[in-house]
Amino acid sequence: MNKKLQKKKWFVTMGGKPILSCKKGAGFIVFEGLDGSGQSTQAGLLKDFLVGKGYQVVLTKEPTLDSEAGKKIRQILNKKEKISPKKLQELFTEDRKEHLRNLIIPALKKGKTVISDRYFFSTFAYGVSDGLDLDWLIKINDKFLLPDLIFILKVRPKVCIERIEKRGNPQTFFEKEKKLAMVWQTYKILPKRFENVKVIEGEKPIKEVFSQIKKVVSAQFIKKRR
Repeated sequence: MNKKLQKKKWFVTMGGKPILSCKKGAGFIVFEGLDGSGQSTQAGLLKDFLVGKGYQVVLTKEPTLDSEAGKKIRQILNKKEKISPKKLQELFTEDRKEHLRNLIIPALKKGKTVISDRYFFSTFAYGVSDGLDLDWLIKINDKFLLPDLIFILKVRPKVCIERIEKRGNPQTFFEKEKKLAMVWQTYKILPKRFENVKVIEGEKPIKEVFSQIKKVVSAQFIKKRR
């Protein structure tokens, strides 16, 4: 079967295996970026935009708070527990497995569009920053669903830290400028390794950032799903 035709009719895994037929209105869009890049804000704006276009939209995020793995990850990120980088990414993978099984795939089967604030691209970028091998990280996520569109918001680490500090929330152990700079080194190569990854300039005003996203979604998602 022609690869492009297959991807248009089926949701496939990262490894290319078809796992779910694509119903009208169904779609999977992911937002990625450094902590403080604004991906949560843009994910919410896209939900509102698509709902206005008549789509049924589910907005979600990783790590989840629904699985035991997700709850443990939150404890670790908030510096309440310690764990090895490999074990941490295995927890992310377990949480993602339940996220797909319990929320994302059921929503897609009903013809809904799912927008996720973070997905396995975070595992790649943050895992490599902790010294893990990118190919190993890809391998443990190989059977998971590949999104239709992935937006990576490009914001300098210094700006991200300034935004995080303005929130007034305690910083997680990933939220350090040097750490974020290392994370970006992986994020910036992902468009060369995966299809449908779009890097968006995220330091512009919120409305201008969303204008970039809206153009891509209109051209590469809405028109293709009519």
